[in-house]
Amino acid sequence: MKKLLFGTMLLALVIVVPIPTMAGVDIHVSIPLPPPIVFAAPPEVIVIPETYVYVVPEVQEEIFFYNGWWWRPWGGRWYRSHYYNRGWGYYNNVPSFYFDVDPGWRGYYRDHNWYGHRWNYERIPNQRLQQNWKSWHNDRHWERQGTWGVQSYQPRPQQQRQELRHQRQQQYQQRPEVQQHQQQRQQQQRQPQVQKPQGQQQRQPQVQQPRQQPQERVQQPQRQEQRPQVQQPQHSQPQGKPEGGEVEHKK
Repeated sequence: MKKLLFGTMLLALVIVVPIPTMAGVDIHVSIPLPPPIVFAAPPEVIVIPETYVYVVPEVQEEIFFYNGWWWRPWGGRWYRSHYYNRGWGYYNNVPSFYFDVDPGWRGYYRDHNWYGHRWNYERIPNQRLQQNWKSWHNDRHWERQGTWGVQSYQPRPQQQRQELRHQRQQQYQQRPEVQQHQQQRQQQQRQPQVQKPQGQQQRQPQVQQPRQQPQERVQQPQRQEQRPQVQQPQHSQPQGKPEGGEVEHKK
């Protein structure tokens, strides 16, 4: 009986089991946006020979149009937007077209001279650019229209163009702002990663129920009623009478 009372007085034990959750990388990197470029009117562009890259020569900052996007470098990073004056977003790479652009194009533009040939470039309004850039690219418009406005110009061999691309890549990597940006990216990658649970539900604490003590069984005496046995009388056959015979009568 005491064991039974002790078992009912046991308190429930609460066991909290830590469940490791799947972790995701959550690195918050604050990337500044470039300062806005103020335009008094939609900019006019010119196309760089041997490319379908359009540049804005009237501003000091580098700003390009290629494949439906406006592009601009700033602080060793690249940004792009569908608008020339707003909506810039960080682009985590260097656009491939950039190494096809001769870094001395501003001087060639000023002198109307492209590698010793007269460059009669065409100034393209923004509205015309937006309406035609895709068809110009697909139809190879500028090759058929006097080779980008360069008189008697012959395209350079493909091998020479590849060598120039490689040379421009090396020059780009040596820029101080580009090297500083690369160092910042390396430092951010070395920072410890913050683990963030990905939507998995944590298990509720498990409650261990008290064990029930075995109840003592009290063996009750089994009462057996003793009934008096009734002895049945035994029938006996009369003596002198044969089984199955006739009774003999005396005379």
